[in-house]
Amino acid sequence: MLVSLTVGKVDAGVAVLLTEDKRLIEFPSILLPPDIQSGSIVDITVGRNYKAEEDAASKFHSLQSTIFRTFGQRTPSPPILKCRNATQTSVVLEWEPIDIATAELRSLTLYRNGSKAGTIPKPQEVHSTKLSGLAVDTEYVFHLVLRTSAGTYSSDKLKVQTHKMTDLSGITITPGHMPAAIRESLQTTVERIGAKLIDTVRIDTTHFVCTEGRGPAWEKAVEQNIPVVVPDWIKGCEREGRIVGVRGYYLNADPRLRQMGPGTPQLQQQQQQQQQSPVPQARSPVTSPTTQVTPPTPERPQIPRKEGDEDHAPPPPPPKDDDEKSTPKSVTPEPTEPKTTTEEQKVRTEDLKLGTGKDEEQEESSEEEDEPNAANEKAVEAGLPVRSRPGQPTVEDEDDAGSFRDVEL
Repeated sequence: MLVSLTVGKVDAGVAVLLTEDKRLIEFPSILLPPDIQSGSIVDITVGRNYKAEEDAASKFHSLQSTIFRTFGQRTPSPPILKCRNATQTSVVLEWEPIDIATAELRSLTLYRNGSKAGTIPKPQEVHSTKLSGLAVDTEYVFHLVLRTSAGTYSSDKLKVQTHKMTDLSGITITPGHMPAAIRESLQTTVERIGAKLIDTVRIDTTHFVCTEGRGPAWEKAVEQNIPVVVPDWIKGCEREGRIVGVRGYYLNADPRLRQMGPGTPQLQQQQQQQQQSPVPQARSPVTSPTTQVTPPTPERPQIPRKEGDEDHAPPPPPPKDDDEKSTPKSVTPEPTEPKTTTEEQKVRTEDLKLGTGKDEEQEESSEEEDEPNAANEKAVEAGLPVRSRPGQPTVEDEDDAGSFRDVEL
């Protein structure tokens, strides 16, 4: 198609062309011949390039197919939640590896009874989790929520019922170092009560049973805070028909703390038996009432006064100590406390000392009386007059002597 156009004006980079019906067209001047000017007539041929159109369409269709095959055929899959194990107070949940296709992972969240329980760390590597501190014999509902750049996907809701105290099927035991005979007995007991026995320490291991604390399995159990008990704990559960506490069954624990009856430790049973058995009570010693003697009040010193000070100096106030001492105090017997055997012996020895002291005083007085009698006899022999002691009868006072003898008898 040939079109004739008249050049109207040429500016830097743009030329104004006029059509036959007086229409203006801005055309790049770089595409026009270099020697044109205003009033020049140029012929422009216009044609359609079908081959270029086909090539562009084929390229665009190939790009769309690649995008569809890469991002349009596969979408992320909802997570599938399962229950691996349940006990009286804990639940172990697991899920299959998540499939997010070509989308970008945002988060994986666990919900319990409609409330957020926590976010799973490293969801593409971690495929299980354990929830502890649950109530006994209670139903819980769990589900997972997967968030990606392609959308949000939720798993089906999973109902889990925690076990009763008499249900021992949730116990999962990992054995450690112990004699072969004890291991065989342990395996038999585990089968009888319906528990599970595994060889390695896993997330669903509830107890680690051994007689010696050593080895890599024992170290892993201690690191994961798994209770390490002796084989007698399984025997105790079987004997009681219910799960028992592990306090008395730890390694190097006191065996008296173990439960021997329905919820009563052995140590408590022994204490109850001791309290119920009659214990002979020691008789409290009879104590005599004691009296307190108030010391005499000391005399207050008198200060001599001068004649000139009587008019000016005020009288001194009475001292408080003398007033307090002068007031009579009532003597009240203190409540006596029961004395022990040692104190009773001390009292007896003090009584003996007091008795011996009185005897010595009587002997000294008798000796003093004998001394003047001997002195009187010597004076009579020498022919000296004898002086009688006041208060004693003499030979001349016969009536007084008789009365004194009567009083003495």
